[in-house]
Amino acid sequence: MENASTFINHETKTLARRVATERIAPAAGERDRNADFPWEAIRALGECGLLGMIVAEKHNGTAANRATFAAVASELAGACASTSLVYVSHAIVLKAIETAGKEAFKNKWLTPMLDGQALGAFAVHEPDSGSNAGAIATTAYKEGRHYRVNGSKFFVTSSGEASVYLVLVRTEMERSSGGMSALLIEKGTQGLSFGRAEDKMGLRSTSSREMFFNDCLVPIDNLLGMEGGGSQVIGQNVVGWGLFGAAGIAVGIARRAVDLAIKHAKKRTIAGQPIGSHQAVQSMIADMLIGSETAEAFLMSCAAAADNFPDTAGINGFKAKLYASEVAVKTANEAIQVLGGHGYCRDYTVERLFRDARGLLLHFKTSQWLRQDIAKAAMKL
Repeated sequence: MENASTFINHETKTLARRVATERIAPAAGERDRNADFPWEAIRALGECGLLGMIVAEKHNGTAANRATFAAVASELAGACASTSLVYVSHAIVLKAIETAGKEAFKNKWLTPMLDGQALGAFAVHEPDSGSNAGAIATTAYKEGRHYRVNGSKFFVTSSGEASVYLVLVRTEMERSSGGMSALLIEKGTQGLSFGRAEDKMGLRSTSSREMFFNDCLVPIDNLLGMEGGGSQVIGQNVVGWGLFGAAGIAVGIARRAVDLAIKHAKKRTIAGQPIGSHQAVQSMIADMLIGSETAEAFLMSCAAAADNFPDTAGINGFKAKLYASEVAVKTANEAIQVLGGHGYCRDYTVERLFRDARGLLLHFKTSQWLRQDIAKAAMKL
């Protein structure tokens, strides 16, 4: 295969790195400590046009491919993984509105969402379904020109902050993929409410809250695609794009962990010698470097394959996200070991990187579910 880096728009990647360094990284630690939502960072991304990068040019996007999308998510995550996760979640909803939304909805929401004045979020998981989307119980019954929605979702990234939610609902009682539909539900809709913000170990700036639907009336025109086609909407957007973004976040964390470990190993001295001169530390850094670069190369290869052959986006997204997220946890953990006691203190960034990386083993499907999905896709089950 052609070098995967040739599929990346390097001008866009460079722009993302500059914005991440100058406008996102400086306050990342404070946002993490206070669990502050990164609104300023999101608006900065809107100002420079990065929020709409996977949207078609006719809708004022730049029609970037998956490789570039993943590369941008990686650059942002190196500065603040929470901001990058909010960015990826937002991009998924934007893409879904563009490809499956009614024109009236596009006209109302695309511009403010591209500018960073409004935010999108997606809600699939429920207390009794977890990562198994086929087990969801939130219902939507058609009544005239509306759907009456009842149920709940939890661990929704950007919940309470977002203006528009892509919600997977059951429009048929049978527990089958054909009975699910995707609705766009606007914040402020009567019957929609939010629970308390979860006090999470990592990714603390993402505002995860439960969502409750109590006789929530949603216009029929807010349906994405066809009724019963919710699995296709989720597959094309959350799986087809979101998993590559999530893998990009993991790669960004791993790369930042390596950089910080190398910097510390060169600077920190014991008995007059930098700790980087010791073979044990050199061995850890070598493993970290190879692991992070391998994860990045694998992600770019999977993204390029999915861009060239869209039918393979599912299995390639599963593989990229699984491998990159596990490498991120291992690399961040080893970075803490290189920094020793300093790495265990909240004054040092590697501690935050580890906590954020650990959350990625849960977001966008757990590692266990991904392994099952990869095997099923490979065997065409």
